Amino acid sequence: MLPKKIGVIVTTYNQPEWLRKVLLGFERQSEKQFTLVIADDGSSLVTEEVIEEFINNGKLDIQHIWHDDKGFRKCQILNKAIVQTDCDYLIFTDGDCIPEPDFVRKHKSLARPNQFLSGGYVKLTMQVSKSIQERDIFDTSIFNLNWLKQRGQPSSSKLWKLIKNKSLTSMLNLITPTKSTWNGMNSSGWKKDIIACNGFNEDMQYGGLDRELGERLKNYGIKGKQVRYSISCLHLDHPRSYDTPETWKKNYQIRNEVKRSRRYLAFNGIRKIHPAYELGLAFETDYIGTQGTETA
Repeated sequence: MLPKKIGVIVTTYNQPEWLRKVLLGFERQSEKQFTLVIADDGSSLVTEEVIEEFINNGKLDIQHIWHDDKGFRKCQILNKAIVQTDCDYLIFTDGDCIPEPDFVRKHKSLARPNQFLSGGYVKLTMQVSKSIQERDIFDTSIFNLNWLKQRGQPSSSKLWKLIKNKSLTSMLNLITPTKSTWNGMNSSGWKKDIIACNGFNEDMQYGGLDRELGERLKNYGIKGKQVRYSISCLHLDHPRSYDTPETWKKNYQIRNEVKRSRRYLAFNGIRKIHPAYELGLAFETDYIGTQGTETA
């Protein structure tokens, strides 16, 4: 069963220079039939101007979903994006990840019932990130290993994710010790499965928040498929002021509880659910996003 309508959800927050490069990458996709949903965690007018430019280009079907800047609220804006799109299959990535030309096509072709896809990424140095020009994205030379090395990217086995030999990539997907986790840079799944698990946990801050969704999907019976060597993107470097030991500690506690309890519902997700709901002692509230969601 192939998806009927694909949505690519791209999260962003005040990184217009990087977002421009990412949107150029989506303009170069071999698969043209998809909706690009930009989940904007409160960016300023500069980001909106970049998005408007690409809307006016007419090459992408763009939906811009925005809310006020009230600190790190990535999970909240992701849930709003999930609710508001009518796509049945959703690919998730970030506004600092340039997709390879077959990124959407591969996610579409590998989509199967009762599974999610766990893709890969190559993290670039700041030097290489800044050196990428529009023409480099247009002619796809940025996905060439030699091109990256010539511009200062360290030689590493991580670059194997850009190898195009299908037999080799299939073997690498099978033998890699890396588990099929949900990562926000490159994962996809069916909207109905994500809704069933109540979307992203809004109690999570930066640090493994994407993996927590994948762990709940697995508790729900959705298997992860490792495709990190088949589908990749280039992650542009940037500082993270919101990365703190405190948020990681809190998030690990939440994830450990999910693993221990084997629950799949996020109580503070798309719907607001009292923990007693699982015992039949309380009711859940309606979807957020249907009540006063802010959009641009």
